[in-house]
Amino acid sequence: MKIWNGQVGDRISKTLYHHLPAFRWRNFRLFFGGQLLSMSGTFMTQQLTIPWLVVYDLTKSAWLLGVAGFVQFLPTLLLIPFSGVLSDRWSRRDLLMVVQILGISVSLTLTILTFQNWITFPILLVLSVLNGLLKGLDMPVRHTIVTETVGDRADWSNAIALNSVMLSSSLVLGPAMGGILIATLGVKYCFLYDTLSYIPAIFTLLAMRLKVRPMLTLTNLSDTLQKLREGFEYVSKFQPIKAILLILALQGLVGMSHIALMPIFAAKILNGDATTMAHLSTSAPIGSLFACLYLSIRRGIAGLERLIVVSQVLIGMSLISFSLSRQVWLSIVILVFTGCFTILMITSSNMIIQTLVAEDKRGRVMSFYALAMVGMMPFGNLLAGTLAHNFGATNALIVCGSLSMLGALWFSTQLPAVSRWIDR
Repeated sequence: MKIWNGQVGDRISKTLYHHLPAFRWRNFRLFFGGQLLSMSGTFMTQQLTIPWLVVYDLTKSAWLLGVAGFVQFLPTLLLIPFSGVLSDRWSRRDLLMVVQILGISVSLTLTILTFQNWITFPILLVLSVLNGLLKGLDMPVRHTIVTETVGDRADWSNAIALNSVMLSSSLVLGPAMGGILIATLGVKYCFLYDTLSYIPAIFTLLAMRLKVRPMLTLTNLSDTLQKLREGFEYVSKFQPIKAILLILALQGLVGMSHIALMPIFAAKILNGDATTMAHLSTSAPIGSLFACLYLSIRRGIAGLERLIVVSQVLIGMSLISFSLSRQVWLSIVILVFTGCFTILMITSSNMIIQTLVAEDKRGRVMSFYALAMVGMMPFGNLLAGTLAHNFGATNALIVCGSLSMLGALWFSTQLPAVSRWIDR
């Protein structure tokens, strides 16, 4: 029986490693598992708990919801480029460890404040700024360390896609659990879960055994700015990467606007409650998960540039459809497709960039990748909140969806240049 069970286990392992080769590597398995739990707590807080706290308990204002999103992501915009320089010069695992330790400190503070009923909107804004700073340090490092966790360059694209699977799974798990916790125990237990979720991430990072990279110290601010300038010049002159970053910037500005307005649609347009908010917040990540699974078994990057165009058009159409829906079930279905198209667009862009970029500039280029997408979100949140305040949430999403489709039209004119580099 033991021999038979062993043979079955070997077959399952061989099948898994054949289709998902990144899991062959111990470092990647540790990274995947630890970050899955940690990011579920992070997304629970960012996507559900804080917006719900702002709208229902502290302000009841759509405009202040947009302000809170702007304040949370603005520090990310400022810090991301410097984080890219650091990730090219220092140990990426050490940088992630710093982020995890500081993150658990901020989350613990939020937990204590909510349990003691001391939380106020100004205090929440201050802690959101701290979270934004940590996110700015975290994102480029998180993207670039993935290629270090696998020992074969042929497995990079699979590792990048599975990293997106992990993020999408966290987006499903976090808000789903958050909705249950809010409905049964209250908002404060969401912050408690977030605090505890950092612990496995810290231990798995400590357990990873990565190859030692040559570390170069930054002597002064001038040296840092020079490295940052080199990265910018590289991106601005490399046409395929520049075009992809520009369409990602548009996606960050208008393509994620439904997230900022989700509490408004859940509470006021669809006449729902915390459970409705959790269902809506979980729907898009479910679609993202399907897209990631498709990309994880796909080989190579040929054709991904055309997938970006198609996905961007469908994102715009989905946003408009969601804005017009007045049925919860229909909104959920639309958001599943929105999440699918969004992750197809974002992860395809990531896979192309990481395949084409020079290794010594990977951290800086990925910082611009994060800057283009997430760094634009504070302006997108502010734009969505302002449009919703003045013209209504429905019209706000119609405008954003239309701009997404116009962006796809522009990117289609860049396809010949991008395809030439991919086909080399």
